[in-house]
Amino acid sequence: MQFGIFTVGDITPDPTTGRAPTEYERIKRLVEMALKAEEVGLDVFATGEHHNPPFMTSSPTTILGYIAARTSKILLSTSTTLITTNDPVKIAEDYATLQHLADGRIDLIMGRGNTGPVYPWFGKDIRDGIALAVENYALLRRLWREDVVDWQGRFRTPLQAFTSTPRPLDGVPPFVWHGSIRSPEIAEQAAYYGDGFFHNNVLLPIEHTRQMVDLYRTRFEHYGHGPADQAIVGLGGHVFMRRNSQDAIAEFRPYFDNSPAYGNGPSLEETMRYTPLVVGSPQEVIDTTLQFREHFGHYQRQLFNVDGMGLPHKAVLENIEMLGEEVVPVLRKEFAAVRPAHIPDPPTHESLKAARA
Repeated sequence: MQFGIFTVGDITPDPTTGRAPTEYERIKRLVEMALKAEEVGLDVFATGEHHNPPFMTSSPTTILGYIAARTSKILLSTSTTLITTNDPVKIAEDYATLQHLADGRIDLIMGRGNTGPVYPWFGKDIRDGIALAVENYALLRRLWREDVVDWQGRFRTPLQAFTSTPRPLDGVPPFVWHGSIRSPEIAEQAAYYGDGFFHNNVLLPIEHTRQMVDLYRTRFEHYGHGPADQAIVGLGGHVFMRRNSQDAIAEFRPYFDNSPAYGNGPSLEETMRYTPLVVGSPQEVIDTTLQFREHFGHYQRQLFNVDGMGLPHKAVLENIEMLGEEVVPVLRKEFAAVRPAHIPDPPTHESLKAARA
C-alpha cells in the first residue's frame, strides 16, 4: 500500500491567536510538509487545486514541480485536478511536463470541483459538471495515448491533427485516480477505463463510502478489468494526534469548532463516531485505519489530511512525524500480513512501464 498526506491549501486564521498565515507563508509551509513527508518515509504527497479564497493552491503543477526538484523518492500527486474547468489539452501538456521533471513520480486525482462560482470564471456551468468530466477526460486520455488527435466535442473547439507535447515519459501516461465523494457517475467513469477510484471519505458516514466503493468495484469487474477485489481503491482520512487522546481533543477542539467544514455541525465526538476523523493517539489512528479494510476491502492508497483550519505549522509537522515514525510502519506490517497475493500493488510509473513493455 501507499501511505501519504494531502492538503487542500486553505488559509484560515488560527482561532487561538486570530492570526492567519500569509500566502507566502502557507505556500512555503506546504513545501516543508512535502519535504518532511519524504524525510519520515511516507509514500505520497498530494495537493489540491482551487481558484477561490481561502485557498492558495491555484497552480499545483508549479508547486509540485518545485517539490520534485527538492525530493527524490516521494510520489507527487494532486488531491484534486479540476477536469471540468481546465482545458484537457493544458492538463495533458502540464502534467506530462511535470512527469518528465519528476522522473515519473507523478499521478493525478481528477475531480469536478464543487464550488459553483468558480465554473463561470472559466466559462463553464456547474450544471454541466458531470458531462464536462466525462468529455474532458475522454479527450485527455486520447491526447496522452495517441500521437495525432482529431477531436470534436461539446465543450471546446475542435482539434485537427493535434499533437500534445511533450509526450508522456517513456510513452506511459500518468496514472489517474477519479476522485468523488457523492457522484456515482464518477465511480462508473473510473471503472469504465480501469482507472483508480479515490473516495475522500473525510466528512461522510462509512456506509456511504462503502456504497460508492462497492459500485466502483462491481462496475470494474463488469467492464472486464479483473475481479472486483482487484480494483484500485484509494481512501482519505483526517487525523490529529498527541500522545494521549485527552490532549489531542483539547488542542484540536477550537480548530474543529471554527472550521468552515466542521463548524456549526455535529460535535467533535459525534463526527469522530460516524466519519474517519481521528483525534487521539497514534494507536487510535492505527486502529481506525485498520478498520477501513474491513469496511472497504483491500485497497491501494491511504492519504491523511493533517493541516488546514488554522492549525499551527509546528503541530502539522509533528503529526507528519508521528505518521511516518509510529503509525505507517505498523499499518504497513498489519495490512501486508493479511493481504492476498492476487491483490494488485498501487500503480507507479515503473510498474506501468513494465506492463506496457
